[in-house]
Amino acid sequence: MDSRRSFLSQPAPENYVAGLGRGATGFTTRSDLGPAREGPSDEQIKEVLAKRAVQLGLAEKKDEDEGDDDPNQDPDNEVGLFAGGVYDKEDEEADRIYREIDEKMDKRRKARREAREQAEREEYERKNPKIQQQFADLKRALGTVTDDEWANLPEVGDLTGKNKRNREAMRQRFYAVPDSVLSAARQSGEMGTTVADEGTSSSADGTMTNFAKIGAARDKVLQAKLDRASEDTSSTVASSGTATRIDVGGYLTALNSTQQTSAPQAGDITRARELLSSVIKTNPNNAPGWIAAARVEELAGKIVSARNIIAKGSQKCPKSEDVWLENIRLNDNHNAKIIAKDAILANKRSVRLWVEAMKLETDPRAKKRVVRHALDHIPESEALWKEAVNLEEESENARLLLAKATELIPMSVDLWLALARLETPENAQKVLNKARKNIPTSHEIWIAAARLQEQLGAKVNVMERAVRMLAREKAMPKREDWISEAEKCEREGATATCANIIQETLGFGLDEDDNRKDMFLEDARGCINRGMYLTARSMYAYALRVFPTSRTIWLAAADLERTHGTREFLWEVLEKAVEACPQSEVLWMMLAKEKWMAGEIDNARLVLARAFKYNPNNEDIWLAAVKLEAENDRVSEARRLLETARQESPTDRVWMKSVVFERQMGNLDDALDLVTQALQLFPQAPKLWMLKGQDYEDLGMLPQARDSYATGVKACSKSVPLWLLYSRLEEQAGNVVKARSILDRARLAVPKNAEVWCESVRVERRANNLSQAKMLMAKALQECPRSGLLWSEQIWHLEPRTTRRPRSLEAIKKVDSDPILFVAVARLFWGERKLEKAQNWFEKALVLDSDQGDTWAWYYKFLLQHGEKEKVREVVEKCRDVKPCHGEVWQTVAKNPKNAKLGTEEVLGLVAKELA
Repeated sequence: MDSRRSFLSQPAPENYVAGLGRGATGFTTRSDLGPAREGPSDEQIKEVLAKRAVQLGLAEKKDEDEGDDDPNQDPDNEVGLFAGGVYDKEDEEADRIYREIDEKMDKRRKARREAREQAEREEYERKNPKIQQQFADLKRALGTVTDDEWANLPEVGDLTGKNKRNREAMRQRFYAVPDSVLSAARQSGEMGTTVADEGTSSSADGTMTNFAKIGAARDKVLQAKLDRASEDTSSTVASSGTATRIDVGGYLTALNSTQQTSAPQAGDITRARELLSSVIKTNPNNAPGWIAAARVEELAGKIVSARNIIAKGSQKCPKSEDVWLENIRLNDNHNAKIIAKDAILANKRSVRLWVEAMKLETDPRAKKRVVRHALDHIPESEALWKEAVNLEEESENARLLLAKATELIPMSVDLWLALARLETPENAQKVLNKARKNIPTSHEIWIAAARLQEQLGAKVNVMERAVRMLAREKAMPKREDWISEAEKCEREGATATCANIIQETLGFGLDEDDNRKDMFLEDARGCINRGMYLTARSMYAYALRVFPTSRTIWLAAADLERTHGTREFLWEVLEKAVEACPQSEVLWMMLAKEKWMAGEIDNARLVLARAFKYNPNNEDIWLAAVKLEAENDRVSEARRLLETARQESPTDRVWMKSVVFERQMGNLDDALDLVTQALQLFPQAPKLWMLKGQDYEDLGMLPQARDSYATGVKACSKSVPLWLLYSRLEEQAGNVVKARSILDRARLAVPKNAEVWCESVRVERRANNLSQAKMLMAKALQECPRSGLLWSEQIWHLEPRTTRRPRSLEAIKKVDSDPILFVAVARLFWGERKLEKAQNWFEKALVLDSDQGDTWAWYYKFLLQHGEKEKVREVVEKCRDVKPCHGEVWQTVAKNPKNAKLGTEEVLGLVAKELA
């Protein structure tokens, strides 16, 4: 029990004065009967403090230095913050407690502090090592240096100031000035008296200027800039050989493969010889140094010295395979055999040396003998067993060797597969089973087993079990590796194995939330690009099992069969497609078209009839049926189908096709009647207004045509072709001012449109107002600076011949890739008789946009003049396959009712004649 008294029961401390700390003193009032007790005086307080200081040993000596206090010292704080206070036992105890706490906290942080300080010290010493630390390992290694090595140390030589002395010696050399220099200096100030030829001009200082050469140089510079611009702008133009980006790896490879065309300098060889001599003297056990020294001598043509050096290297480095191989290479066959023997004696387990010794032999029996000796020393070498098998001419001996090799090296996949190929099918199965037990993680063995089953005609899917076992062993290869194996099987004729590999592995490891469809399509496209069509077909088959209703995959599979398959396979794929996606009109029309192109018109009609059942009011199917009947000269049936379509599927497109059909048949009145009815239903359809105006033009009713176009541009103010037809009608009627006004309104309705601006420029140009045309072109290029149409118009019609090439270079820099501009540049080269460059630019334009019919026509016209017949035929076939639909002249010719039944080849010829 604590015997300490409570605070209020404790006696007051010595010299305690109540209220003294807060400034309280005694006072006296009138009501007091006696005087109040006064507090201690200042002298008493000082006396008490001095006594307390003496007890604590804190007394200070008072001397004459007391007057030297700091004049700026605070008078209220003459000594310190706690000066003047009383330091008692409780303060002492508090200080002790704080000191103990500090010591305890310091001990707790000591380990971490010392570790941090040690790490900082080591990091500093690592970054700033001392001289003795840097060479400590070398100093320790000096203890192993022998006396001979000390004696063979090379002399350092006096290199101090050597370069400086050489420069001073060069300055002190004097050479006689040649007479040619003196003669040129004498003639430099003379004036010429000859008359300048044509094409040259004499400047004021007497020199001659050849303008013809300057012009030729300028043309070369422009041509180089055009070529460089074409390389920058043509992306993915593989056929032209241009490059669009730098392949760092390929660039470095090209540097490595560059051959040295000039012989090495004598000074370089001497310097290399000195350096390598120092290397092999300093470290005679350095094998690369001996090899490099020998090759320097070989490069210098001193083959004997090279042989002597490499022989010394073989003595100094007897365990180095590279030195022995270099020694064998530098010697003739007889000496090489002796050297190979010595090398093998020094390195009996070197596979490379045994193989090299085998290659030195010319007799097959001697080769076999060397390999068998090698196998006696290194029986576990897979390379030696392969060499031994390759040397055997009889398959039975090779089979026996492989059987022995697989016993000694059971983990070699290649040896097991080679043995299986040499065995009979029954024994091959046993061999593969043994191989699979020894190497359960090898997918190559499973593939070989699957191919063996395919060869035997068994309908067993080995790859299903293979995937399950490999997944259990956690040895499943990546999807890319399986695709490569499938392509390898396709190349070697194992079609069933190829399909099974894709079927079992293409979707392995992919979840449903992965973008599997795009991955499958991308893999199939990659196989098609590599020519692996069977693998791609298997990928599409697997993808369709996962996504049976995907129209994208069905279209891709059909395109593969159309391009690289047979007609029967294509029909089969399309039949399955329309069954899986009966609501897709595209698939139905593809099937009907394929039947039609094969000459089976009735079957095509049946396909369209089936399509009507699933898509009763689809306008595409209606129009496909109309086209089928019209192309086969069944006009009445086509007209009846159109009438039914207008009732069942009344869309603006159906009405437009009806009008076009009557125009093609020459029934302009019926066409006009149909288009009038259609515009009552669809007043916002611009093509109907264009057809009405064209009907009136064909009938010679220009005022009515003008009214149609005027009403059309009010109803469809954003239709550029409608504005152009309206303007051209007024221009043909001789109202150039009206045509100009229409185009001004069109530019307001459709701002920043290159076609409208180009038509405005052409109107002024056809009116022989070139200044206004150039002014409009300048504004047009400000509005549409990246339009190839405007640049082409300016280059060919607003620029003189001498400035066309610089202008084309400027256009290529501002326009990234535009087929119209590329055609303009190709025509420039064509005009300059640079046929190869012209053809190159035409092909670039076709690669950029193959749907431009005008580009095909220009290229066709160029090849008719300067190309070969095979090339012309190839271009026509490609154009027929592409079937271009756009192009300014192409659309004008193709949409003419008179050319309705013409094929792509005939339209191509007509467009080529129209171009100028």
